[in-house]
Amino acid sequence: MGALITAVVVLVVGIAAVLIAIGLYNRLVRERNGVDNAWAQIEVQLKRRYDLIPNLVETVKGYASHERNTFEAVTAARVAAINAQGPAEQAKAENALSTALRSVFAVAEAYPQLQASTNFVELQNELSDTENRIAYSRQYYNDAVLTYNTSVQSVPSNIIAGSFGFEIREFFAAPENERGPVRVQF
Repeated sequence: MGALITAVVVLVVGIAAVLIAIGLYNRLVRERNGVDNAWAQIEVQLKRRYDLIPNLVETVKGYASHERNTFEAVTAARVAAINAQGPAEQAKAENALSTALRSVFAVAEAYPQLQASTNFVELQNELSDTENRIAYSRQYYNDAVLTYNTSVQSVPSNIIAGSFGFEIREFFAAPENERGPVRVQF
C-alpha cells in the first residue's frame, strides 16, 4: 500500500512538472511572438515613413532646387535605413534619417511660398503623424522585449528557454554615442 501511495505521489509530481514546463514553454512562445509582432509594427510605420520621404523631397526640390546636397543626404539616409538589419542598426539608421529630414525642414523654412503649399503642409503633417506612430511602436516593441527577456532570464523559465533555444532580444534604442542631452548653439 505504501509503495502504491509513493508511486501515485511521484506520478502526480511528474505530471505537475510536465504541465508547468508546457505552460512555461507556451508563455515563452507567446512572448517571442509578441516581440516579432511588435517589430513588424515598427516595420510598417517605417515603410510608411520611407514612402512619404520621396514625395516630401520632390515637393521641397521644386522650390529649392539648389539645395542638392540636402536632398542627396536624405536619399542616402533613406536607403541606409531601408537596408538596416536588426534593432541596433535600424535605430542608428533611423537617427541619421531624422537628422537628414531636419535639414529638409530647415531648407523649407527659408521658402514662405513652400510653407503655404497645401501639398507640403499635408506631407509634413503625415510625416509628423508617422513619427508619432514610430515612437509608439518603438515603445511597444521595447516593452514586449522587456517582458520576453525577463522570462528568458528568470527561474524556472530560463531552464525551458535554454533547452529550447529562446534567446535574448535586442532593444530598439539609440546608439550609445547619440544618447544624452541635445546641445543647442546660437
